[in-house]
Amino acid sequence: MATPDFIRDLRADIGTKLLWLPGVSAVVFDDDGRVLLARRADTGGWSVIGGIPEPGEQPAETAVREVHEETAVHAVPEGVVLVEAMAPVRYPNGDACQFMDITLRCRAVGGEARVNDDESLDVGWFPIDALPELDDYARSRIEKARQAGPTWFRGMREAESSQG
Repeated sequence: MATPDFIRDLRADIGTKLLWLPGVSAVVFDDDGRVLLARRADTGGWSVIGGIPEPGEQPAETAVREVHEETAVHAVPEGVVLVEAMAPVRYPNGDACQFMDITLRCRAVGGEARVNDDESLDVGWFPIDALPELDDYARSRIEKARQAGPTWFRGMREAESSQG
């Protein structure tokens, strides 16, 4: 993922200290029920599409922009799948970040999937029963996006069931 200019500016002032950032993930399905994935240039692993909103940008706008920038696919958001504070991460350069991820279910409405920037090594459509190796982060987002139901919030289902 390319580091946005506004984050580089912040890093000039705060160094590698923990930076709390919004993140948006897009789980994009086509009319055949396949999911759009990208093989990331930074890790080499397959994942759902995602990125950091620009200052003032709405999460749905971020999802649409990131999907197109990375894959050349045009998508429309259909709903919020989940909202989750992720665990802090430290990158090889020492920068520490923690993301508040908003995952949106999206529907492809045009474009041909292809590598469209330098953040991906490959992109493609995958049937749900033939997904490539994915980390838990990507797999859980795909599974939750396939379910009909309310937005998932970490900790809320457990709290509801204990009040039963």
